[in-house]
Amino acid sequence: MATFLYKLGRLAFRRRHFVALIWVALLTLAGVGAASAPTAGTSSFSIPGTEAQKAFDLLEQRFPGMNADGATARVVFQAPSGEKMADAANKAAVEKTVDELGDGSEVTSVTDPFKAKSISKDGTIAYAQVSYKVSGMELKDATKDALKEAAQDARGSGLTVEVGGDALQAVPETGSTEIIGIAVAAVVLVITFGSLIAAGLPLLTALVGVGIGVSTIAALANALDLGTTTSTLAMMIGLAVGIDYALFIVSRYRAELAEGREREEAAGRAVGTAGSAVVFAGLTVVIALVGLAVVNVPMLTKMGVAAAGTVAIAVLIALTMIPALLGYAGRKVQPAGRKSRLLGGGRKKAQQAAAGERPNMGTRWARFVVRRPLAVLLLGVIGLGAAAIPAASLELGLPDDGSQPTSTTQRRAYDLLSEGFGPGFNGPLMVVVDAKSSDAPKDAVTTVSNKVRDLDDVVSVTPATYNKAGDTAMINVIPDSKPSSTKTEDLVHAIRDSGGTVKSNTDANVLVSGSTAMNIDFSQKLNDALVPYLALVVGLAFLLLIVVFRSILVPLKAALGFLISVLAALGAVVAVFQWGWLSGLMGVEETGPIMSMMPIFMVGVVFGLAMDYEVFLVTRMREAYVHGERPGQAIVTGFRHSARVVTAAAVIMIAVFSGFIGSSESMIKMIGFGLAIAVFFDAFIVRMAIVPAVLALLGKWAWWLPKWLDRALPNVDVEGEALRAQDAGAAKDGDEDRELVRV
Repeated sequence: MATFLYKLGRLAFRRRHFVALIWVALLTLAGVGAASAPTAGTSSFSIPGTEAQKAFDLLEQRFPGMNADGATARVVFQAPSGEKMADAANKAAVEKTVDELGDGSEVTSVTDPFKAKSISKDGTIAYAQVSYKVSGMELKDATKDALKEAAQDARGSGLTVEVGGDALQAVPETGSTEIIGIAVAAVVLVITFGSLIAAGLPLLTALVGVGIGVSTIAALANALDLGTTTSTLAMMIGLAVGIDYALFIVSRYRAELAEGREREEAAGRAVGTAGSAVVFAGLTVVIALVGLAVVNVPMLTKMGVAAAGTVAIAVLIALTMIPALLGYAGRKVQPAGRKSRLLGGGRKKAQQAAAGERPNMGTRWARFVVRRPLAVLLLGVIGLGAAAIPAASLELGLPDDGSQPTSTTQRRAYDLLSEGFGPGFNGPLMVVVDAKSSDAPKDAVTTVSNKVRDLDDVVSVTPATYNKAGDTAMINVIPDSKPSSTKTEDLVHAIRDSGGTVKSNTDANVLVSGSTAMNIDFSQKLNDALVPYLALVVGLAFLLLIVVFRSILVPLKAALGFLISVLAALGAVVAVFQWGWLSGLMGVEETGPIMSMMPIFMVGVVFGLAMDYEVFLVTRMREAYVHGERPGQAIVTGFRHSARVVTAAAVIMIAVFSGFIGSSESMIKMIGFGLAIAVFFDAFIVRMAIVPAVLALLGKWAWWLPKWLDRALPNVDVEGEALRAQDAGAAKDGDEDRELVRV
């Protein structure tokens, strides 16, 4: 592989105009596609194979006019202190508001609280439900404005009025911190390279790659039902890996220049060596992201595949566009150890030259770890273990209006409904009775209603609503406890268990759906998929790393280190978003359960990114060991050449991910924080401390590989051994030529 990539790097350097033209053309094509594509709506959310999804699909078949995807709004009214909603003035204000709410062209229906009897027992709180033809993201601004104005007019009459539901759903914003993250990355690159030109190359190529990836997602969003979260995630990961991959190749290019190579040769060797590590690092990220398909949740699969595509683009750009841009930059990119004149380069350092070059920070740290490996190992493991403790109290859930900040009208509406109608009112269960096979459908539905009414934790059971054929019915059940409580989960299981008896007696199927049941099924599906997903992703990456490092223990150590870091990161997420530690600093206005998909998503993404640093750092150690250095010395050599660059890469990735903490979308905020803290733990504690400590303790056994396996494995030559052999052959031929000349 090193030889192929070496030739590719030299070709891109020589044919830089052609390479640049191709990438500009692709960026333009993707941009035009995104601009001309129809606006994507809200992506559908489905969980194939779950009972809640089966009930939802059945309702679409048997109740074709339901328009289940349409937005809804609950306009909640509260009478002034000492008054009732039935008072003449309050009733008139509500009826006027209901009339105003029904005027919009996108409105399908509005319920009158007095006719629907949606008034609390104490008579102080009522609500009107508004149903729309389209989803919340597709509603026109005029429709949303009309909803807000109607609520504001009602407030003028003295009523407290709040609006819940998804009708006022807004497009998430990432905030200015995303730009700050990129700015921090730029500063780190300038410090690392000591050159504005060299620092600008990784940023430029990363932005091109993300531009192509995100524009392609936007162009296909409507056709493939991709949501806004998909493009945000692709941008987040694409920026981070795009900058990092380019950073490693530019850094190796400067190192090759420092050894006296010509610029085209240096570009070829940089792509042949660091590029090989980029390919395998990118491959582990792609495996982890595409592996999310194992969970069989379409939304998660689409997010993973889209992000994986952006990572693949980042790898291709690093291998081709970076050497092309290096060709354009020419002498403006200095060899390693030199700075541009603008940043203080060119000054004489006679004292340093006389005293000899001082070992860099990476070298000094590696020597310290090699001298005290056991102490460093124990300190790192204990520290990460302490950070992981909060993960033991992890609570999973999906966000609803109850997780919104208290400053929002959605949250205030949620609280008013809980106050007036009980905590379970915000999470009703929809019981669907499929009595098509029953001889007496209505008797079967009545039996189900009676059984459910007799269960614990049930406040009320609404009369059944039948379809036109009369063979399917919907029953709304209001629990006594809040949607996220274990009592509500127990109630869902109790209703499903009672369905077995109903089936045997009446041949009717009982299914439980609704947002609360969907949340329970989703969490269970993710929990069931976590172990198979871990086995698949870690197993494939383990085999890949065996091929790369030609070792058993190094990949095993890499996988175990990842598990420790991801547990510590989950602990930090729980501490901030569930317990509320540092919530003000992170902009978390409301704590609550962790997003259901967060653990499995973090496992996938963090594993791929963790293997990046493993490959980049340990490849240099392996390279030194293969060329005859002792195990301890190989560790020091690896750190001497890679620690500075890996540190810069980690800081850049942390800065980029941290930029998304400013998002208004709770899921994006949580993912940004989780990935940033996970990279910090993995890069600076696992890879920089635990990894060298374990390698120092293992000694030469770290690189042990059974001979039969060594013969069976393909030789991918990540270390560029073929290139060194080529050098040695050329040097030998040169010596022979000089000998002949002397003769």
